[in-house]
Amino acid sequence: MAIEHDFFGLLESGPDGSIFWSENVEFGDQSVTVDLTAPDQDDVSVEALDVAASMVSSLESIDLAARNAMVDELDSRTSEVTEYVLQQQAALGDQLDDLLTDVSGDTHIDVIKALQLMSMTILADEHGGADPFAVLEYALDPDDTDDVLLVNLASDGRVQSVTSAD
Repeated sequence: MAIEHDFFGLLESGPDGSIFWSENVEFGDQSVTVDLTAPDQDDVSVEALDVAASMVSSLESIDLAARNAMVDELDSRTSEVTEYVLQQQAALGDQLDDLLTDVSGDTHIDVIKALQLMSMTILADEHGGADPFAVLEYALDPDDTDDVLLVNLASDGRVQSVTSAD
């Protein structure tokens, strides 16, 4: 079986009923890998695909909301964002400045600005549920994808949480 959608085209299911779509989307001066997946195509509605298409099309505003959520997390010394920045400072030392796009003197903000959006994974079967519908993966150094921050989004585009990959 297959699902046809105006944005994603023909989404054919694998032998186990799962669907997968992947595309590199130009975002600013970088390319972001966008994956859409679901373990069972029967759990994917046209409305979920419409929401997913809207998210891909509005990647710039979603990125801004994700970065603002990271900034909001800086208020807590125990947040994953604060821990991530401290970890990067400890690991990179003076080399951290080489990865920053803007050095304003506020290292925490500078790190958030310098993070690169590496990928967006859309879990199409989670539309309207409590689990994340989309996960954005950010890395300071694109060659070191072990140290990443993940921003989990609900299907309405609201940021649910920011976590590290650990």
